[in-house]
Amino acid sequence: MPAVTKPANQKGDVLVDYEQKVFEDVKALPGEKALVTFHTVAFEGSIGLVNMLQATRILRKGFETSVLLYGPGVTLGLQRGFPTLGDEAFPGHLAVNKQIEKFMSEGGKVYACRFALQALYGHGEGALIPGVIPISPLDVLDIILIHRRDNAFMLHTWTL
Repeated sequence: MPAVTKPANQKGDVLVDYEQKVFEDVKALPGEKALVTFHTVAFEGSIGLVNMLQATRILRKGFETSVLLYGPGVTLGLQRGFPTLGDEAFPGHLAVNKQIEKFMSEGGKVYACRFALQALYGHGEGALIPGVIPISPLDVLDIILIHRRDNAFMLHTWTL
């Protein structure tokens, strides 16, 4: 079904009704799980923030939702700020941090690979946003396999 359009404004632009949904609003059945994985270059584009918003939306649909940060994605879980941690250097500077904090405050779990955190990017566990759970690199595969075994919805995000 095509999007419903509203009348043109004075400039002649056709306005699209972005609120119209085509598909039903899916909610989780009791016990359903979801896993969103992040292997993405943090802060180089909006994909990390967009996928955190999607993870929050999945959580709000009733799925027991976990986020896995690994590879360059672990840097999404770091405390940030300028000139000091927690200070926003410009509007939106801490958007990812705030979304991760909101996700966890609503019951979501966030895991970060210790190997990528320390060996690849030189950050200790103390640099993580409070509440982000550091895990062994061996757990990266196992969390995915556990969610597969549980027939969980999985959203894998990769960017270069």
